[in-house]
Amino acid sequence: GFGRAHHRVLHFVSRNPGLRVTDLLAILKITKQSLARVLKQLVEEGYILQEPGPQDRRERLLFATAEGEQLAARLTDLQARRIRRALGDMPPESHDIARQFLYHMIDPDQRGDVARLIDRPAQTRVSP
Repeated sequence: GFGRAHHRVLHFVSRNPGLRVTDLLAILKITKQSLARVLKQLVEEGYILQEPGPQDRRERLLFATAEGEQLAARLTDLQARRIRRALGDMPPESHDIARQFLYHMIDPDQRGDVARLIDRPAQTRVSP
């Protein structure tokens, strides 16, 4: 019963534990209201946890639950199978070319933000 927005949120949260809501808004380029609706459903159904930041309690950090991780993995696996199938008959160096292609699909002004999120260390949860 989830749509593309739910899948996108779950993808970024599962790949970036401790992602701040403000960073997610910047990545997705959606309004707070749109994100709030999607996030509320994912939290209520047990796929995502929201926790206050360790220094600033007003900051909200997002973490995928075990169920959220499983769903994100299933969705990623479906996409990965499609990509593997598409690259199947291409030479081995095509994998790097595909990665570069996907990176360049991101708007140029967004690439630095995405690269920083990919390269940053994961946050740990602050409560059990």
